[in-house]
Amino acid sequence: MPTSLTQTLEAVVEAPRSAEAIWAARQWVTRMEPRLARFIGDADLRRRLLERVYHEAALAGLPPALVMAVIQVESAFEAEAVSHAGARGLMQVMPFWVDELGRAQDDLLDPWLNLRYGCTILAHYLDAEHGDVTRALVRYNGSHGETWYPERVMRAWLGRWHIPGPDNLPRDTAQR
Repeated sequence: MPTSLTQTLEAVVEAPRSAEAIWAARQWVTRMEPRLARFIGDADLRRRLLERVYHEAALAGLPPALVMAVIQVESAFEAEAVSHAGARGLMQVMPFWVDELGRAQDDLLDPWLNLRYGCTILAHYLDAEHGDVTRALVRYNGSHGETWYPERVMRAWLGRWHIPGPDNLPRDTAQR
């Protein structure tokens, strides 16, 4: 297991955030709330989820809108979703990850922990694929070279969650 993946997963202490970062997070949450209302009716839960997605995406260096698209496709925002293959939670994390990381006590149905795992794993694959979002998504889903999964995520990302601007693009795209 790459050291960076383990370090990201275990990074539980937040670095101090600038006023600009706090403002950007609040603006993003405000813009995303109406988009998420279709999936989550409870306004308090919706806001807490959006805040946590933004936080976990930032820790992993991911666009939060991409994370929202993955969640929509993977679980339709059902925190207790379990797939036929055994993947669990919002981001449908496979149980082997808890053993791989030596954290057998972790509950992948805990939505906040699931977000930490999912964002960390997606960031790991994005790094491994040198910023290629399609290939990273194929690896995340385990769809072995098929493009149906990344196509679904990209449609959700661009169709519902994307806000134009450099802060909402993957690291490799934002730097071009």
